[in-house]
Amino acid sequence: MTDDELGRLEDELAIRNLVARLAHLADAGDLEADYLPLFTEDAEWCFPGSADAEAEPATVRGLEAIRADRVARRASGFQGPGSHTRHVNTTLAVRVDGSDRAEAESYWMFVGDTRSPAPQLRGIGHYSDEFRRTSDGWKLARRTITPG
Repeated sequence: MTDDELGRLEDELAIRNLVARLAHLADAGDLEADYLPLFTEDAEWCFPGSADAEAEPATVRGLEAIRADRVARRASGFQGPGSHTRHVNTTLAVRVDGSDRAEAESYWMFVGDTRSPAPQLRGIGHYSDEFRRTSDGWKLARRTITPG
């Protein structure tokens, strides 16, 4: 295996772990210490549509706006510690080319009532992610969330 191939494998593994940490920490992590450092300062969180016809498409731009959005979601009990929810990622495909940018595609499920004998599937869809290598390692630069 060449050094370039090994470097791409290391990058892919780091990105796979980043995607997993984003899911875990959305449910149970500390926002300031653990979750928010996984994003670039100019990150975007995009909701281009929804299974709910009433929902408006939206994009949350920048780390401060993402922080405010997550604080509101946790305050409402929608997600976060004590909400008994789980973000589940599956079929993750990561594309790295040796540069400081990478992409990934995965399916997601959002499960609620996880302490009950019959947890409830609250949503399912697709993530399209863009990552950027920083001096602190790989970070999420953009996530586009498509329900369904």
